[in-house]
Amino acid sequence: MPRRLVDKLATIDWRILFGIGVTLVWFTAGAVFLMSGEGTDFSTIPMQDLGGFLEGAFAPLAFLWLVIGMFIQQKELSDNTEVLRRTSIQSEKQTQAIAATELNARQETFFKIADNVKRQLGTISGMLFVSGMGETEGSKVAPDALTKYWNMLSTGDYEVFSRQFLALNSAEFGGYESLFYGTEIRKRHADHFCHTFERLLNLARNCDTESIISDSLLQTGHGLVYALMLRTNPDAEVENELSWLGN
Repeated sequence: MPRRLVDKLATIDWRILFGIGVTLVWFTAGAVFLMSGEGTDFSTIPMQDLGGFLEGAFAPLAFLWLVIGMFIQQKELSDNTEVLRRTSIQSEKQTQAIAATELNARQETFFKIADNVKRQLGTISGMLFVSGMGETEGSKVAPDALTKYWNMLSTGDYEVFSRQFLALNSAEFGGYESLFYGTEIRKRHADHFCHTFERLLNLARNCDTESIISDSLLQTGHGLVYALMLRTNPDAEVENELSWLGN
């Protein structure tokens, strides 16, 4: 038997081959029965009886092929279900890949924006620090030191003034409430700082489902100063979500 024919037969459902085999055997047995002389003489029976004879002769084959067709249909339905399942899995993977790509794009955008926002926060904290420690307040911090801090800010150390706030013994200067909100100018700087930091924090949360970026942002110098501003704001009932800071 040619190899090509063998391969083609191998692709045919075994139920069909079984049905064909049974059908051939059935026809062969029927032909042998009729040719043996023991069968009915078709020329002597009425037409209606001939119809009943043929119906009885072919009924088993009809039932056989009905059953085979049902099994084949069931198999096709099962195959279609499996294809749909695999398609669903593939679609889910594609959806996850698209979501991961979108998330990665949002994170890249965040880091590009964050650098500029941190610079802005550095400038605001610098103006707030000068407002409480500069010449107008009796030069509580030497002008040379302030110049040094501004130079550090200009070279990329955007948290230099936030660190100075955190390093202070605030009690010596009337407490953080006075340093942040003691005058209208300081209050305006502090409110501007909080508003800017909150926008950066919301941007971080929108691009990080596990809150790793936002949590690390809260642990920076700017984040710690932001927490102090929330705590010491005398004009607002602020819900303190920064429980990690303690009391």
